[in-house]
Amino acid sequence: MTAKRTPENERIKRRYLQFLKEVKGRDEASLDAVAKALERFDSYNRRRDFRKFHVEQAVAFKAHLADQVNIRTGAPLSASTINSTLAALKSFFVWLADQPDYRSRIRYADAEYFNPPDNVVRVATAHRYKPCPTLAQIRAVLQAMPIENEIERRNRALVAFTILTGARDRAIVSLKLKRVDLERGLIEQDGRDVKTKRGKTFTTWFFPVGDDIRQIVVDWITCLRNEKGFGPDDPVFPKTRVAPGDDLQFAARGLDRAHWANADPVRSIFREAFARVRLPYFNPHLFRNTLVQFGYELRLDAEQMKAWSQNLGHEHVLTTFCSYGSIPPHRQAEIMQALAKAPNAEGDRQADLLSRLASLLAHNTKLA
Repeated sequence: MTAKRTPENERIKRRYLQFLKEVKGRDEASLDAVAKALERFDSYNRRRDFRKFHVEQAVAFKAHLADQVNIRTGAPLSASTINSTLAALKSFFVWLADQPDYRSRIRYADAEYFNPPDNVVRVATAHRYKPCPTLAQIRAVLQAMPIENEIERRNRALVAFTILTGARDRAIVSLKLKRVDLERGLIEQDGRDVKTKRGKTFTTWFFPVGDDIRQIVVDWITCLRNEKGFGPDDPVFPKTRVAPGDDLQFAARGLDRAHWANADPVRSIFREAFARVRLPYFNPHLFRNTLVQFGYELRLDAEQMKAWSQNLGHEHVLTTFCSYGSIPPHRQAEIMQALAKAPNAEGDRQADLLSRLASLLAHNTKLA
């Protein structure tokens, strides 16, 4: 039997979420994750008033999490889920210890009992290589995508635009035509109307991924401006217009002049496009990894790599290397094997040189 919700708990949770939004500036996705963590603990704790919290509840909840499974997959909860849930709860109880009616009952040190085991933290925060598509694979996807109508042309241009700019999917769905400069080959990711990460504003010049990919984007935006009469504030990638047909059935009826509400349709387009060429699904965000790998291939110097990093919206080049620049395992093997051979090759050259010098000395000795 599910315990009845406690009004005091619901009010204080709502106040905390408001604090995170208004004071800490958290976005909706972050707030949803925190709300889920709070609800998970509150439900497990049978809705007991938070003012009656004691550390044994935190200890028991950690053990409970270790035994839980993912409802969708049936697998045990991942280390990252456990780590993020406990981190959210720890922050909540630290905040709670400073609130009226709670500060006399909860100490800051009590929140420490939500610390996850070290092995969970290490697994959750480990940097792992994420496979990403190659430029050749992306070209194969683009070549296989149909372009018989404006919806299909939009979809192909969307995939091309993602690799041309490296923009995040949320930024792409919010981008207006006035932010695209085809003549100079750039987009302005203005945080005032583009949903960039943390509201950052920066300029992205088109990455040099090929004239064929760039032309797909140019043709699409030219079509919007010249043929469809889209204006500066209209979306670069408008959502599909759904309306009833002659059979009174709702279906896609061209394009609307409105932005998508979220990036879910973008991921669906990518999933279908990669499936068409029998490749595994690579989400739009992984195209940023592709661009970093491409930067390695170009053998960029330090200044060029910094510009490449800024083009992705990174303030620090280490973000580019650490978050997106993991060397693929096969390439790591190639590099290490080449380095292993290099000293031997140099040693062989030195030995050959010494041998020839010895022969020359011996010959000169005989002549003497």
